[in-house]
Amino acid sequence: MLNAAQLKALSVFAIFAIIGFGPISPGCLIGMFVVVKRPEWFRRLVRGIYDYPHDVDFVAAAETRGARIKTFASLVTLFVIDIAPVPVTPVVAFAIILSRPRWFYRTVRRIYGQAA
Repeated sequence: MLNAAQLKALSVFAIFAIIGFGPISPGCLIGMFVVVKRPEWFRRLVRGIYDYPHDVDFVAAAETRGARIKTFASLVTLFVIDIAPVPVTPVVAFAIILSRPRWFYRTVRRIYGQAA
């Protein structure tokens, strides 16, 4: 069953799928913003989607930096792929939101570092 955070995220990416039939991928741009600025709203959204407790495992600064670089590079690649007439990013986002893979949660934890 979907929770409120999943429904919100799916709604936003459904809109992105509709308006994403052009050279600009709003999902990738927002993703790149999240990786660079690490806004609090995204961390709350991910916690809401995953419904995990406020865990406090240690994430080293080097691990955070590496995760941010790899994630940003992946988003740039998706951004380039999304130039094609079929938006790929919303499809990937739908799969992540619906299946809630552990690797995504771990990646977000690494991007945000100890504060996540």
